[in-house]
Amino acid sequence: MPVQHAREAVGQAFSLPAMLRARDLTFEAVRKIAAAITPGMTEGRGGEVAQEILEAMGMERLWHRNVIRFGPGTLETFYGEFTPDYVLRADDIFYVDLGVVWDGHEGDAGDTFVVGNDPEMAACAQAARDLWHEVAGRWRDDGLTGAALYAFAKARAEAMGWRLNWEVKGHRVSDFPHAIYKAGALGEFDAMPTTGLWILEIQIAHPTRPIGAFYEDLLVREAAAAA
Repeated sequence: MPVQHAREAVGQAFSLPAMLRARDLTFEAVRKIAAAITPGMTEGRGGEVAQEILEAMGMERLWHRNVIRFGPGTLETFYGEFTPDYVLRADDIFYVDLGVVWDGHEGDAGDTFVVGNDPEMAACAQAARDLWHEVAGRWRDDGLTGAALYAFAKARAEAMGWRLNWEVKGHRVSDFPHAIYKAGALGEFDAMPTTGLWILEIQIAHPTRPIGAFYEDLLVREAAAAA
């Protein structure tokens, strides 16, 4: 795979098919964990469930900690404090953010889920997904830089009636560990991101209520994903 920018360096073991497999396995884990989280469970227990499911799936290792956030915690970023004693309510919202190594490659996936029948929570979760796909579409169709993608995301989130968390601006992935390349945030990348190397993260907040939603996935062109 051609790599044009120094911030897109990869190791000799790097394989795009392996990246796609890691992405798919991580999303499978996200879905399994979400299905196991039910009202009455504490956020702390949610974190334990995540670890148990990943181990049962045969993960190689974590490359970042499991991030399971319930209720108002959905406004928190990766670095925010957890609320392990918070109990998921009958009508509530939560997100799952995983960073897992499979066969030496980094999977990173996150999504937001709703229990119960709160329409604004459901709309918030769906809006994060919709915005992610719209922003990713601008990358595929128009070749925007990482910085331009997040400028577009901010404007679109506001137009949709949500607030974009400007602190959350995506990052590199690759064969483990990507951190040795010091690539920085996607939102600060001044070139068009190469397929299979960058995670586009979207985190939004409700304009008035203490709830938010998170969605992330690998930027990859459809032809590569189908190969």
